[in-house]
Amino acid sequence: MDFQLTEDQRALQGATRALLAGRFGPDRLRAAVGDPAPDRALWRELGAAGFFALRLPEEAGGVGLGLPEAVLVFEEAGRALLPGPLVACQLLAGVVDGVASGEKIVGLCEGTRDPVLWEHPAGCEELILVEAGTGRHDGAGRGAQGRTGGVYRSAADRVSCAPFASVDPLTPLARVTDLPRTEPLALDVPRLRREAALLTAAQQLGSAARTVELAVAHARRREQFGAPIGAFQAIKHLCAQMLVRTEIARCAVYAASVTDGDIDVTGAKLLADEAAVRNARDCVQVHGGMGFTWEAEVHLHLKRAWLRAECWGAAGEAEELLAADLIA
Repeated sequence: MDFQLTEDQRALQGATRALLAGRFGPDRLRAAVGDPAPDRALWRELGAAGFFALRLPEEAGGVGLGLPEAVLVFEEAGRALLPGPLVACQLLAGVVDGVASGEKIVGLCEGTRDPVLWEHPAGCEELILVEAGTGRHDGAGRGAQGRTGGVYRSAADRVSCAPFASVDPLTPLARVTDLPRTEPLALDVPRLRREAALLTAAQQLGSAARTVELAVAHARRREQFGAPIGAFQAIKHLCAQMLVRTEIARCAVYAASVTDGDIDVTGAKLLADEAAVRNARDCVQVHGGMGFTWEAEVHLHLKRAWLRAECWGAAGEAEELLAADLIA
């Protein structure tokens, strides 16, 4: 589907894809399974390219772009399955010194989750905890009534945590057992959560698009009974359904990046999660329902999609919010 992106937006997306393809290709992806810690040299290169400072004003040393452009960049990061707390560093650039340039890596965790999980704990210098308020959604995306929650900052070595098994080998996790709440940050909690959900949805969209490419390439290359398996109707249907899910999610994610509304972002995250998870599962099916997929990147997309689907608004929570909006 041809979306009406500007020439500058297309150039930004293409440059991001080229950068990641040159610095974090399939070989680096497989190597990262054994060592999932963020690559500091690559992180600094991303910082120098403006990945994290994309939305900071130019007078503050940023690029001066907006949320739609951030979504395009994160879509490419999701396509490449780039590991690391990318969402946290994008949202906290300009808030925590050194994050915008890629010199410092910070984590961001949801205080509403049980357990509270911290991604890449060994690679972060600081952790930011986001606690939700006591208010309720009004059903029209206008925010919540009551306490809006808080954001607390702590050095990594002051956070008490315990190891936690991760389904994604590229995303180590720890369970936060205690975080000092002595350094509050004056940030807009609903906006922070909304933007975290949207950027996560953008990563899911990129992963969904990538698994379409992988499935189609394998269907063209793999032969059975003297013909490419892509010639068989069952495989055609799987690939077509994958493409439809991706494009529906793309419409929702791109639109939400423009409107920046609570309900729009909630719907986009739900659709992107579904596209990423179901496309990865169908991609495995196109590959023959492989019992051992370690040598292919397909299983990594599925595991990352499962993980992201539980971050910044799981399906059950999203469905409740959408249902409340419809009733209202």
